[in-house]
Amino acid sequence: MLPPFIWFHRVKMLSHFTIRSPCQSPEPTQESPPTTFKLIASAEIMRLIWKSVDKMRCFRKRSMFPFLGFLITFLLFFNLYMDGGYVLEAEKRRLGETLMHPANSERYVHTFRDLSNFSGTINVTYRYLAGNPLPRKKYLTIGLSSVKRKKGNYLLETIKSIFDQSSYEELKEIVVVVHLADFDLVWCENLVQEITRKFAHHIISGRLLVIQAQEEYYPSLDGLKRNYNDPEDRVRFRSKQNVDYAFLLNFCTNLSHFYMMLEDDVRCSRNFLTALKKVITSREGSYWVMLEFSKLGYIGKLYHSRDLPRLAHFLLMFYQEMPCDWLLIHFRGLLAQKDAIRFKPSLFQHMGYYSSYKGAENKLKDDDFEEDSIDIPDNPPASLYTNINVFENYDTPKAYSSIVDEYFWGKPPCTGDFFLIIFNKSTKISRIKIVTGTEDRQNDILHHGALEVGQKSVETKQGRQCSSYITLGEFKGGNIEVNNVYHKIGFDIECVRIVITANQKEWLIIRTISLWMTQPLSQLKK
Repeated sequence: MLPPFIWFHRVKMLSHFTIRSPCQSPEPTQESPPTTFKLIASAEIMRLIWKSVDKMRCFRKRSMFPFLGFLITFLLFFNLYMDGGYVLEAEKRRLGETLMHPANSERYVHTFRDLSNFSGTINVTYRYLAGNPLPRKKYLTIGLSSVKRKKGNYLLETIKSIFDQSSYEELKEIVVVVHLADFDLVWCENLVQEITRKFAHHIISGRLLVIQAQEEYYPSLDGLKRNYNDPEDRVRFRSKQNVDYAFLLNFCTNLSHFYMMLEDDVRCSRNFLTALKKVITSREGSYWVMLEFSKLGYIGKLYHSRDLPRLAHFLLMFYQEMPCDWLLIHFRGLLAQKDAIRFKPSLFQHMGYYSSYKGAENKLKDDDFEEDSIDIPDNPPASLYTNINVFENYDTPKAYSSIVDEYFWGKPPCTGDFFLIIFNKSTKISRIKIVTGTEDRQNDILHHGALEVGQKSVETKQGRQCSSYITLGEFKGGNIEVNNVYHKIGFDIECVRIVITANQKEWLIIRTISLWMTQPLSQLKK
């Protein structure tokens, strides 16, 4: 009997003569094997196979079972290899598609929400260096992360500014958490002693906590990616800072309804919490991930506390990729907030002169900062309408918002055109201020118009309207401001209306509509 590899070799030799492309025609030479030769070759193949099988009958029990076992094992491993390779390539394709389409926010939202279930907190052990959290949730947590600086230390001044610029009622609604993120335990101990000595009553009342995440929970800070041509020590500094913030966010998840991130060298405006409450209340019903109350770094960034676990995980995932303030932009986009929502005036000012990185000079200042923020309008929730032709996306809500660089812009209005605000419920208004035009478009003001307020809103064919109006005054130089409104009219207002009293050729920009209530909106929400 011929061994199996011999007859396999013969079969291979015979079959070689019939191999050709399906669309290839034989060359017109005498050497080309005719079709009958194919049949003879096939018959010869079958004859050799059956002959070999016949001779193997006597020992098929000894030889076929090992052969079949080998064949089955081979096919199983081959199948696993092909399946694994296919899955791997599919994952690569999906990742490639995600990276190739960064502008598609829906794709990012789907990937981030479905594939990354980051609803739970990170398992980290913290040391309580001062204070303990209270069982009752506060309105706002203010988070600070601090490390040892080569020059200067502004942490104590920052904590003092937070407490000094808050009223007694506001202090009841906040908790300040300081994460001492330096591994120099002697420095930490000395600083905790200073904090305890200066702010003992705030620690006792549960308004101030000082914590530290243990070093063993930090990822490796060696051999990091050197993106953006940053030097190695710079990459290490900003990567560790991302982890510092992630552990701070993780700790603060369940302390309050909202969370504000500050840096450790910041000065606050007076009654900043009241200003925050006004803005948050005015944004009811609208979607947002991050509100900004400073245009600098990681200062004055406000979040819902429910988003903190995801943000903490996100910073940990990409801790070595880029600085934290860049990562925040990507996080905001992943959760479908396309544009920044920044408010003016800024409520927080950078006051440090030396950076926490190598003690380098850092003279950055926020020129939109105002020390006294109490003048921020209430702007109660309302619906807005106009019959003026709107230009592009400069629509009506942008005149009612205090977001930077947003305003209403319409084409030239005619006599009788209007801009109408209808409150969700009747409201006592004490002051109204409306500004039209901008510094670079000073002619796009309201040249001829009147300000009216109304009551008793009703449904009409043109939509909701107030049944009666009272004129408060005329626009002068494109602006109008009326004080003591409630005392002048004696009723709760449901509608505020701007009426155009003469045709104008210029377009109309309504930059801001600011309304103040007799009882602050933040107090009404309690």
